[in-house]
Amino acid sequence: MSVEKTNLIMTEKPYIKEHFPLLAEIDSPADLKKLTVEQLPQVCDELRRFMVHELSTNPGHFASSMGAVEIVVALHYVLNTPDDRIVWDVGHQAYAHKILTGRRDRFSENRKMGGLSGFPNPNESEYDTFIAGHASNSISAALGMSIAAELENNPDRKVVAVIGDASIGGGLAFEGINNAANNPNNLLIILNDNDMSIDRPTGALGRYMTDMTTSKRYNNFRYKSYHFLRRHGVIGDSGKGIVLRFNNAMKSLFTGQQNIFEGLNIRYFGPFDGHDVKRLVKVLSEVKDMTGPKLVHLHTVKGKGYAPAEADPTTWHAPGKFNEETGERAKARPEYDPLKYQDVFGKTLVELAQKNDRIVGITAAMPGGTSMSLMLNAFPQRTFDVGISEGHAVTFAGGLAKDGMHPFVAIYSSFLQRAYDEIIHDVAIAHLPVTFCIDRGGLVGEDGVTHHGLFDLAYLRCIPGMIVAAPSNEHDLRDLMYTAQNVDGPMAIRYPRGRGVLVDWQNEMRELPIGKGRRLTEGDGTVAVLSVGHIGNNAASAVKRLQDEGICVAHYDMIFVKPIDEDILQEVAERYRHIVTIEDGTIVGGLGSAVLEWLSANDKHVDVERLGIHDEFIDQGTVKQQQQHCGIDADSIYTRLKQLITDN
Repeated sequence: MSVEKTNLIMTEKPYIKEHFPLLAEIDSPADLKKLTVEQLPQVCDELRRFMVHELSTNPGHFASSMGAVEIVVALHYVLNTPDDRIVWDVGHQAYAHKILTGRRDRFSENRKMGGLSGFPNPNESEYDTFIAGHASNSISAALGMSIAAELENNPDRKVVAVIGDASIGGGLAFEGINNAANNPNNLLIILNDNDMSIDRPTGALGRYMTDMTTSKRYNNFRYKSYHFLRRHGVIGDSGKGIVLRFNNAMKSLFTGQQNIFEGLNIRYFGPFDGHDVKRLVKVLSEVKDMTGPKLVHLHTVKGKGYAPAEADPTTWHAPGKFNEETGERAKARPEYDPLKYQDVFGKTLVELAQKNDRIVGITAAMPGGTSMSLMLNAFPQRTFDVGISEGHAVTFAGGLAKDGMHPFVAIYSSFLQRAYDEIIHDVAIAHLPVTFCIDRGGLVGEDGVTHHGLFDLAYLRCIPGMIVAAPSNEHDLRDLMYTAQNVDGPMAIRYPRGRGVLVDWQNEMRELPIGKGRRLTEGDGTVAVLSVGHIGNNAASAVKRLQDEGICVAHYDMIFVKPIDEDILQEVAERYRHIVTIEDGTIVGGLGSAVLEWLSANDKHVDVERLGIHDEFIDQGTVKQQQQHCGIDADSIYTRLKQLITDN
């Protein structure tokens, strides 16, 4: 799978032409259609080699995109994109799609600031029909497009949702499937399945029936039979479902197969080999014009075509940099570096669970990403991975808490947004003891706009009875978790992606007073800095730099956004002319808003400036670049504080 190393930039045409002769001539799906079906396997091979070469030095989501190459090629070969719509679920599988739709020469900019988004994004290309960062939304969105085509009298438009076997287990996906079965539409769902337990057909008869159900002859027979019965008054429109159920029953009888899709009156085809691109072209050509909702089930292999990724698809989901020839991944940072916050969380949870048998762990398809895997290994009977079902995770936690357990729910900040109603309705109203450990709080870097955890402080702070806290280092995280196990209501602890700041992370845990912060440095009465969470370390660096210049700035680590430390607010309101709040989240509704609300309610007249993320969505880039853009990196904080002091 490797290609010759070179100092030439990948976007230089001569190099691409030499190593990827077919791919070099494909600047759009129209160019792909000029090829013969017999040439498509070579296109797939070139796409994989191109991605291996590019992603080895500019990391991204690897295994999923490698496994979906044939699906991408077949869809763009058969459909008339962009007029026909392809809606990708999550987008991890869509790199080949980007390369074939005019972005090959910019693919080296993938996930970089000012470059390509790591996910399909309509602002980037007309071929990207819908935003695709959170799982399970493709069927609902595509169904809307399919019905819109009918309402706009554009019945020739084909609409396809491509969804994976994990994503289709999400509640939103099932809601979309259920609605598709009950509304007139011609939606085609492609199930990209690399681990799903829908049985393969067995025996010659099973294979024959699978082939027959996708043939024009068979489907013409179905179509004519229905219209014959309708013309003779045997059935009306309301009886169409009866015919479909009868056909599904006959197929189940002959093949020995039945599945949930056929039970919902969605025509089911497959499973097929998702890596046989010529067969896929044939199947898609035969089903694309069929009326009514339908699903084509494809078996694929994550990491297909690159042996290390096929052998370990979990690690190779997003492997970082690697040697394309050997598959050796870039070495991890030294062990004496600070741990990632997620690992401190995971280790601490096990430590607490060893002494408190009421503690249980819950995550939603991210045991590795949250380090809940450590709890799963230590206490498998008390740890639950519920799949891509964040709403269920929260309500499930509420049920556990109602009957005596203390759940620690570890979910990424941006994904927890999907469970907002459940947080309020199923946990907060009953004041149940559920601890939300919110990973990836704040700016997250290259995953970009769909994955930033910028809204949690705001959307949780307004919930009655919810305690909201954010540690500035690993010791605080451990202390907050230790404290949470004894709280008799809901509590949220949010921490960022990446590493902490302490090499010696394993302190003797202690219970923290709820709603109390701490003063880190004294000031001279001009400016007081109030920070919350890990971003406070940037503030501390800026304050230290000013101190080295002989300028004293007060710095308070609030720790809690709710309840907020009113003693600190009283102190700074009386002693300082300016208050600067700093948070790695939206300033609308976050720490800064909480400070302003308290000052207003208590008739305190102090100048307040809020530093954080303003009313905008932040694109991909490194965390450092994103912090600079938002003015919350250490240098920007230093510059703003010095300007305030100089002006006063």
